[in-house]
Amino acid sequence: MRITQGDTIALGPGKVALLEAVREHGSISAAARSMNMSYRRAWLLMDELNRALASPATVSEHGGQSGGGSVLTPVGEAIIRLYRSIEAQAATVCAPEIDALTRLIKR
Repeated sequence: MRITQGDTIALGPGKVALLEAVREHGSISAAARSMNMSYRRAWLLMDELNRALASPATVSEHGGQSGGGSVLTPVGEAIIRLYRSIEAQAATVCAPEIDALTRLIKR
């Protein structure tokens, strides 16, 4: 599922996975590394997401001996929870259609 804002994908599976990685690793750079993504790409995706939201999904802590980090806000946590719930519900309700599509894929 993707939610667009104009021509921009405000929220989709990649941004949700990146939020989960930030939650797990505590920084955008570590999250990017865990996903084999450049820091710049990850930062741009988080910036794009935060700009699309009424309140940001992440906040960055600057400086410090370890270089700071990023944490999810309650909005970021809610996005993950809601998005994964929608996915689970859709998978259950649409199981016959998903099976039909799967059978069309070459094995």
